[in-house]
Amino acid sequence: MTFVVYNSLTRSKQPFEPLEPGVVRMYNCGPTVYNRQHVGNFRAFLFSDLLRRWLEHCGYEVRQVMNITDVGHLLGEHEEGEDRVEARARAENLSPWDISRENAETFLRDLATLGVQPAMVYPRATDHIPEMLEMIEGLIEKGCAYQVDGNVYFDVTKFARYGRLSGNRIEDLEAGARIEINEEKRHPADFALWKSDPQHIMKWVSRFGPDGFPGWHIECSAMARKHLGDRIDIHTGGEDNVFPHHECEIAQTECFTGRPFANYWMHTRFLQVDGGKMSKSLGNVYTVDDVLERGFSARTLRFALLRAHYRQPINFTWEGMKDAQAALESLDDLVRRLRRTAAAPGGDGAVGGGELLAEARATFEDSMNDDLNVSGALSALYTLRSQVIEDRLSPGVARAALEFLEGVNAVLGVVDLQEQTLDADVEALIARRQTARADKDWAEADRIRDELLARDIVLEDGPAGVTWRRK
Repeated sequence: MTFVVYNSLTRSKQPFEPLEPGVVRMYNCGPTVYNRQHVGNFRAFLFSDLLRRWLEHCGYEVRQVMNITDVGHLLGEHEEGEDRVEARARAENLSPWDISRENAETFLRDLATLGVQPAMVYPRATDHIPEMLEMIEGLIEKGCAYQVDGNVYFDVTKFARYGRLSGNRIEDLEAGARIEINEEKRHPADFALWKSDPQHIMKWVSRFGPDGFPGWHIECSAMARKHLGDRIDIHTGGEDNVFPHHECEIAQTECFTGRPFANYWMHTRFLQVDGGKMSKSLGNVYTVDDVLERGFSARTLRFALLRAHYRQPINFTWEGMKDAQAALESLDDLVRRLRRTAAAPGGDGAVGGGELLAEARATFEDSMNDDLNVSGALSALYTLRSQVIEDRLSPGVARAALEFLEGVNAVLGVVDLQEQTLDADVEALIARRQTARADKDWAEADRIRDELLARDIVLEDGPAGVTWRRK
């Protein structure tokens, strides 16, 4: 089955076809590093990791770029107000360079904690000022941008397709509605490519003046072009990036190059917390460390943020994290059962249940090929578990199923395939309990079971004997 994705640009599902056979050029909008990223931010970053993993599973070489915005992203909705990084720096009496460096390093550590594969490069805006100025100069020469004193604006009326991604028409973007009045602009929807501000700490000399800094939108266009070329296959981000950020990226890039920018645009929906927006005043802005301190693993958080479809909003709650933990324990149980079945004697030539494994594999592949339908893919694994419980797989097929799960884990990154071992004293306790059960000393058997449970070892008695798992 062909990989089909929902393209925000066409508002429809489309078969994925790369510009170059076998190669995918993908740009992911990364963080603005004025503070530590929260779990809502990581939904988009985990989605891009999942997308990359699936593309690689399909046999593509993925050239992935995720930017780090460390200048130019202003607090105001309409390019007004203080720079986010500088605002935090002033509040903490630090330099913006220190603020951005510290938060960028923390972001990369959090990505590693969540099992995210490193991108080809994490370009930082402050390292790409020459590339931005090159594009700005080119846009002015083409008549698509204009200078007013030290400021440079993009003229949206020069790009007929402006609004195609977001659905916002230029004629509807009037002053006093979504766009604030700025007398320097020819049209209220024109956006800044370069701004002049003597008070700005992070600033660069250009022919526009001694104290300029880039607009937020031009940064991504310049970094994508630098590392991936004039055209890319996929551009991702959160739904809040659609307008104005991604709309402006398309306009300025395509006006500069004269070519289509990205063929596919993919956006994740917001993550809510307890049914509402995250807010510092409500105390519900959670970081990765906050989740770990609650006793949940990074694997559980990854699973919780990935198991719902990326185009559906999800609600983060601590009860939901417990549900995710229980669902992961079911997958762990599947692995344990498959290992026991695979290790059963006399099963080398047995093939029973092969059709059940083939069905699980097909369901997983078809679901992932359908715009990364993770919930459908997971259903294949839970169905397979029920069939293992019913003893419908032979040892030979169980071994093949474990190999299938290795491929699943390469995509999802949440299946624990490591064989768990026990300390010698724990094994001795389990053996003593078995002796107590054989002697019908139920009180001693229960005491040992409770002692093991206090050590997070859960015992399960079945027809094939006693099995264990970690709590």
